[in-house]
Amino acid sequence: MAARGYAASPDGPRGDAPASLAERRPSVSADRLIAELLPPPRFASARFSTYLPDPGEPSQSAARDLLAERAATWSGKGPARARRGLLRRGSGPAEGRGVYLDGGYGVGKTHLLASLWHETEGPKVYGTFVEYTNLVGALGFGPTVAHLATQRLVCIDEFELDDPGDTVLVSTLLTRLAEAGVQLAATSNTLPDQLGEGRFAAADFLREIQGLSARFTAVRIEGPDYRRRDGASAPEPLEDEVVAKYAADGPDRFLDDFEPLTAHLSTLHPSRYGALLDGVGSLGLLGLKPVEDQNAALRLVVFVDRLYDRSVPVLASGVAADRVFTPELLAGGYRKKYLRAVSRLISLTQAGAALA
Repeated sequence: MAARGYAASPDGPRGDAPASLAERRPSVSADRLIAELLPPPRFASARFSTYLPDPGEPSQSAARDLLAERAATWSGKGPARARRGLLRRGSGPAEGRGVYLDGGYGVGKTHLLASLWHETEGPKVYGTFVEYTNLVGALGFGPTVAHLATQRLVCIDEFELDDPGDTVLVSTLLTRLAEAGVQLAATSNTLPDQLGEGRFAAADFLREIQGLSARFTAVRIEGPDYRRRDGASAPEPLEDEVVAKYAADGPDRFLDDFEPLTAHLSTLHPSRYGALLDGVGSLGLLGLKPVEDQNAALRLVVFVDRLYDRSVPVLASGVAADRVFTPELLAGGYRKKYLRAVSRLISLTQAGAALA
């Protein structure tokens, strides 16, 4: 069923209505979850040599150089003394073993983490925080630990703790992996000892949070959002007709009303959002509007992350991308998550506006 009743252009290659994400209900097997523990397509070619640090922010080049050294050491190419200390499995305390990249959105943390993964010899896995919690849900805790413990390196992007249950789960998981000698690397917008602040009673879980902090050496990366270095802002919203016309002229162009799509996301586990975008070349969103409900907003954050991972241009009508979360949400405990999603959505709508 075409969004808002728009049918495909009679001049286009298709005689049916544009495809809709809201009509898809993908299923994701545990085997697929394991197979997709890789850097996302956007970062498939990420390397330390392709990271472009801001000349005015020395912390960015310093972080790149440190991770390049870790990649060499963990791959057995660094000094022999360092290799013995870092690669020996089950050899004493794991405190301080991992690397934790902390910084604002848009400073290149994901690029650096993907570069570390690419330039460290395997076995290795890479996933977002939510992808690892999804894996535990699909396999069970024991089998997940057994699989991940066989890796040399486990990379965790977008490390966030949204509830106390996740705090205990991840703390226990990382403890088991560190004890097995697995090297850990993570990115986040929040320092390890501040995880959970503003979301739940972090003080009640201080021991767990402090235990997580002890697993990592924190590396702070400063700087502005690189996606906004040129001063670009959210593009002006497109007209409904422009969005619908573009969606009608290609088999991989999808068209959805924003509200029904966000409602559909509530019926799918976030682990399915990536599969929801299989074969999607662009996405038209009609009637973009501010999201007020926090649960819906958090689901939208995950969905935008999957769009961004796959570099899917977004053509949108309604409000501008920087108004998709209400001021009340932006002032709350998930502020950094929402701002990251806004930054990424602006980038995607800029790409969509260029197509239109």
